[in-house]
Amino acid sequence: MKSLVIVESPAKAKTIEKYLGKKFTVKASMGHLVDLPKSQFGVDIKDGFKPKYINIRGKGKIIKELKEAATKAEAIYLATDPDREGEAISWHLANTLGVEGKPIQRIEFHEITKKAVEESLKKPRAIDMDRVNAQQTRRILDRIVGYELSPLLWKKVRRGLSAGRVQSVAVRLVCEREQEINEFIPEEYWSIEGIFTTNKKESFSAKLHSKSNKKIEIKDEAQAKKLEQELKKADYTVSQIKHKEKTRYPAPPFTTSSLQQEAARKLNFGARKTMMLAQQLYEGIDLGDAGSDGLITYMRTDSVRVAEEAQVAAREEIKKRFGIDYLPKQAPVYKTKTAGAQEAHEAIRPTNVARHPSTVKPFLSRDQYRLYQLIWDRFIASQMNPAIISTVAVDITTGSYLFRATGSTVKFAGFLEVYQEGKDEEETETEGQLPELIEGEKVTAKKLNLKQHFTQPPPRYTEASLIKTLEEKGIGRPSTYAPTIDTIIKRNYVQVEEKRLRPTELGQVVVDLLKKEFSQIIDYDFTAEMEEQLDKIAEGDLDWVKVLEEFYAPFSKELQKATKNIEKVELAPEESDQVCDKCGRKMIYKYGRFGKFLACPGYPECKNTKPLRKELDLKCPKCGEGTIVERKSKKGRMFYGCNRYPGCDFASWERPYKEPCPKCGSMSVAKGEKITCLNEKCGYSYEKEPVAT
Repeated sequence: MKSLVIVESPAKAKTIEKYLGKKFTVKASMGHLVDLPKSQFGVDIKDGFKPKYINIRGKGKIIKELKEAATKAEAIYLATDPDREGEAISWHLANTLGVEGKPIQRIEFHEITKKAVEESLKKPRAIDMDRVNAQQTRRILDRIVGYELSPLLWKKVRRGLSAGRVQSVAVRLVCEREQEINEFIPEEYWSIEGIFTTNKKESFSAKLHSKSNKKIEIKDEAQAKKLEQELKKADYTVSQIKHKEKTRYPAPPFTTSSLQQEAARKLNFGARKTMMLAQQLYEGIDLGDAGSDGLITYMRTDSVRVAEEAQVAAREEIKKRFGIDYLPKQAPVYKTKTAGAQEAHEAIRPTNVARHPSTVKPFLSRDQYRLYQLIWDRFIASQMNPAIISTVAVDITTGSYLFRATGSTVKFAGFLEVYQEGKDEEETETEGQLPELIEGEKVTAKKLNLKQHFTQPPPRYTEASLIKTLEEKGIGRPSTYAPTIDTIIKRNYVQVEEKRLRPTELGQVVVDLLKKEFSQIIDYDFTAEMEEQLDKIAEGDLDWVKVLEEFYAPFSKELQKATKNIEKVELAPEESDQVCDKCGRKMIYKYGRFGKFLACPGYPECKNTKPLRKELDLKCPKCGEGTIVERKSKKGRMFYGCNRYPGCDFASWERPYKEPCPKCGSMSVAKGEKITCLNEKCGYSYEKEPVAT
């Protein structure tokens, strides 16, 4: 008789079956087999919050196959993912299979490699009911909030709305950031930059820094011009040169959150796409003659811990590829900053560092390869020596005025040879290299540049910066970030504009209502505290029923009170500037299952609708007649095309830029942080100015 191993996905099953050979049968459950019913509440609050689980529709055939395989098996091993969700799936599987007299054991591995799977079979264990109860508590909490609060929103705001513990807090963050932006009053200020030349005719720039050791604040043009006149004909001396060396340490290997953030910055991936690709790399890739293998460790983790054997392998790879100078005397040890991180897990890393991205590229899709390379580079860099940066600060004085120039050079690249961490748009580095200068040397002010500036409001959240904030506040866990952002966009609480999150009127109305009537649900500290309680349940330090009781008592009182107090909220239809071509009324914006569209307000007399296509006020570069509009592909990806289609087939995945190419006058497009000419013969590109909002 064979032993049966049950995993979640067919890809995972296929990979593991190759490792275990003929003595094992490996089957996939395709995720959860049972869940709370959709058509009813499914939680008996009076009977200790007892959940009612039913078979998920469409899973009957899989359940039948698994039961038949379990009946024939000598032993059953449940090899679901190594987290609370996986533990709960194993528990449901054990209950659903219904076999008696046969051992049903749990095995756990954090990477899908032959060694890891075989080692896990040597250490089977019982299902951890503390972890199961933690997952069950989260599921019941979400069911209580969703099924008791959502109907109130339907009645008072709009049918079809939903509320959730983490998603409501995420929308609140986006709304409050928008409020900060709206209330922000920009303040004018000016800067003066001097372009200086040395006796050797070498040029460098320095900024006016202070007067009489006090930092200068230039508030308007009049003040700037007055200073310009004063500084124009002055003599300048290099009064002080300070040389320093900075040690720059590598970032730790990826956690789920940092992977999502870095993939957004460097690869332009959304959180959902990043997790989908990471899942594929984890479950196993067919590597031709080498067989199928998992390329990375488990991708849902908030720990930066690295196994000792992985560090040893990384050190061998670094020594071979870069030399002994790049190898620290001892392997770096990183500490997890996130409260409640599960240190039993590892960071996200390659399962085999000797498997360089270039060697697996032929077997991966373009996006799989890019993500694997990002993970490989980050992990290898995390195990390398720090970089040594030589910095210089030069003070140039005239009378009581001081200009300061700063520069830096890389003395030893260290980990920078492999990887440099991405930066958010608001983070900039301006230091460059300065010419050789000597203290006491005279320099000439060739030109003084006066620049007007305005203070900027805080930028709107991107997916990456929202995930970072949620993590910093202790809201949600690695597995919740991507689905949370996906949900608030699909529910039309938040819209994505220029890759930034902006609240809709609906999102603002719902947040205001929840803040007024359900302060606990939408409170940052309460939501973070609830995550800590779930962690304690998983560790066996807290009773799950007691946690639910303490939550439900105040929540039910708030619900009863709100049902009586809240008046119906009327959302005024948002009018567009487009006229209905059937009846002449101004069309309004509506929301459907595929997003925003235009509809005639005369419904049901006039049922005219139109897809929403935002015009960019740019002429089509191909036909010269049409204008550029936003369009969506069949898969929902945004692209830009001519509004005369199919008469004109111009299309671009990159957003056309407001200014034409300064070199040839053709249309330019925004590619990440650069503006690039669409004319292939020209190909001119330059850095674009950062956009604050």
